[in-house]
Amino acid sequence: MDAPQHIISSLLRQLTTVIVGKDPALRDAVTCLLAGGHLLIEDVPGVGKTTLAQALARTFGLAFSRVQFTSDLMPSDLTGVSVYEREKQAFVFHPGPLFAQVLLADEINRASPKTQSALLEAMEEKQVSVEGATRPLPHPFFVIATQNPHDQLGTHALPESQLDRFLMRLNLGHPSRQAERELLLGQDRRALLDALPALLDAPQLAQLQAAVLEVQAADTVVAYLQDLLDATRNGQWFVQGLSPRAGLAILRAAKARALIEGRRYVAPDDIALILPQTAAHRLVAVGSSGRGAREQVQAMLDATPLP
Repeated sequence: MDAPQHIISSLLRQLTTVIVGKDPALRDAVTCLLAGGHLLIEDVPGVGKTTLAQALARTFGLAFSRVQFTSDLMPSDLTGVSVYEREKQAFVFHPGPLFAQVLLADEINRASPKTQSALLEAMEEKQVSVEGATRPLPHPFFVIATQNPHDQLGTHALPESQLDRFLMRLNLGHPSRQAERELLLGQDRRALLDALPALLDAPQLAQLQAAVLEVQAADTVVAYLQDLLDATRNGQWFVQGLSPRAGLAILRAAKARALIEGRRYVAPDDIALILPQTAAHRLVAVGSSGRGAREQVQAMLDATPLP
């Protein structure tokens, strides 16, 4: 296997041939996958959320599955069911779409809490409980969930416990004028997706994820992260601060970002760059400034000195 930075650069170059003008979001998505986390994309329909998920799965050589979440979706629609087969004279388990390496959970905030809890177990435990039996999920298991803005009809806010299971939350947004022109005049996205070659496979991805864990974080960098965690908990910026689990997730994402940049050590800038994407969806801003959680995270970053 080539050096990590070389193969990661190749992955990013291929993704940019399909997802035009969204390089920061692509870098964040790859960071999330290398860190072993799950990704939440919140945006209006039609901006490329599904295309991004499929492009990631094809480029990384992973089995892909998609579920359209609706209010009547049942947990068994995700996990699968046992069906009696007369030829075998026994019940045979038929796995559901959860048993994929990349699962696109489309419009997750339209599902019932019961169905969301089934996905929650899968995301956290990497296994599902079906009819009294515990069944392991494939490795890797990467969830890309999309949700529409909460002001759209038929949407329900995800509970805090569900949001905390996502390493990152991204917004793709509408493309720039130049990027949209490339989309309008370029090849059909479906044809481009079908032509994408796999640049990795699951064992090679596991090697990259292991390399992320070997990236070093100096004491000063860890102290800087702790300063930021303390700032979220002092009541000045947010209603409730980040948990230790969130701190571990942020550090893991910073290590993945450092590896993408070709370094074997975490710099303070790595933490600052990924903090809004990894922290804002776990926090609720306080005060009457009118800022959302992401803008509040950025303001807190600006007020916290770099080491």
